[in-house]
Amino acid sequence: SGREVDVTVPTGNFGNVLSGWIAQQMGAPVGKLVVASNQNDILTRFFESHSMRATGVHPTLSPSMDIQVSSNFERLLFEMNGRDGAMTREQLTRFRDKGTMSVEADQYDTWIAPTFRAGRASDHDTLATIRSVHEATGMQIDPHTAVGVKAARENIREGVPMVTMATAHPAKFPDAVERATGVRPQLPEHLADLLMRPERTTTLPNDLAAVQKFVASVAR
Repeated sequence: SGREVDVTVPTGNFGNVLSGWIAQQMGAPVGKLVVASNQNDILTRFFESHSMRATGVHPTLSPSMDIQVSSNFERLLFEMNGRDGAMTREQLTRFRDKGTMSVEADQYDTWIAPTFRAGRASDHDTLATIRSVHEATGMQIDPHTAVGVKAARENIREGVPMVTMATAHPAKFPDAVERATGVRPQLPEHLADLLMRPERTTTLPNDLAAVQKFVASVAR
């Protein structure tokens, strides 16, 4: 209907939330974009402080977000730099060498502050969120989605709907979901026999033409 909505995205490599920003630039009625991180919160720290500082990766219950250098952030930085590729390359080279990078205050105020918000969730927060959603709705969510829900709850604006992106079926992370809810999630019906299905493999030579020919032969 064109009504503005805010969107929270569980974020590791920054690609999906960047897509939301691009959609907003094209006219989609997106208000705020909330970047949700787990303990590996380099992006959240950037949106809070204007500075990006690598501190090492810690294993968590949401492994797809266990990342320090988000390659798609380079695309936003490129736009912030007026599409100056040389300037962007210099910043990223310095970041890789020094482990730290900052943006100017006017860049932050123009490109970041109007749209982006951020939040983080520890493993404890993640389990608590999975549990609270299940208790309130009966719905099971995976750990990455839980990180997003936690950040979304902290960034709701009065009168503006908040959409939280879900990332995976809870059965992909059954141990964490069962730990939080006491109920082990089941695979959806059409995948229930997945682990009992026969495996099929085709061995190909290390040759590009052979691989291309094979892909063409089995593609619909």
